[in-house]
Amino acid sequence: MNRVLQAAGWWVQDYVYAAGRQLLSAVSRTRPDDFLGGTGRPVVVIPGVYEDWRFMLPLVQRLHEAGHPVYVLSLLHRNRLAVPKAADLIAGYIRDRDLTDAMIVAHSKGGLIGKFVMMQLDPERRIAGMVAVCSPFSGSRYASFMLLPSLRAFSPRNAVTIQLSREERINERITSVYGLFDPHIPEGSVLPGARNIQLDTAGHFRILAHEDTIRTILDVAAGTPAASPATQRAGPTA
Repeated sequence: MNRVLQAAGWWVQDYVYAAGRQLLSAVSRTRPDDFLGGTGRPVVVIPGVYEDWRFMLPLVQRLHEAGHPVYVLSLLHRNRLAVPKAADLIAGYIRDRDLTDAMIVAHSKGGLIGKFVMMQLDPERRIAGMVAVCSPFSGSRYASFMLLPSLRAFSPRNAVTIQLSREERINERITSVYGLFDPHIPEGSVLPGARNIQLDTAGHFRILAHEDTIRTILDVAAGTPAASPATQRAGPTA
């Protein structure tokens, strides 16, 4: 019973955070151009489904404060496009701005889009790597119960999901970050061959604001940690 109550508490905290971020995103007047300055490695941010880039604004601000030029793709709007179409937009965006040695920072569906770009649309290898937070690399069994096609696309039986899960060549350039419990992805976010980091927290949304998540992303963007296929535990922190 304690585990059930704990999981229920995590659900509530997660949705409270998500609702708050969606509200703040809707009223924010922050502009994409505000974060283009910096001398560090360029970072391209890809949000999850039904999230615009401002949903990840706290993380964007921390990356920019650390000296990274941060590119946020308003052209994705609320990220409802199919993964291949969204990936094509992002690949074109990176080429048009002549970005090199770029790091993708992605949430949820954004990780699938980022991997698709790295896998098929980056022949010049402009992308150095990606940090994906709570991405359904193996799909989510809950997707088959969803009414909206944009959510059913996360089914483990979806052709794109299967294609992405079978391709492991680029996984060594990906860091997958996730918590102890994800209410949306019961399969978890472990990616074979990637650097997998499990944090001592839970949730699908509020993990974006967790200090260990932010520290991991800042370290990878700065080129601090070596790539490793090992699953690591980070924490505990408040």
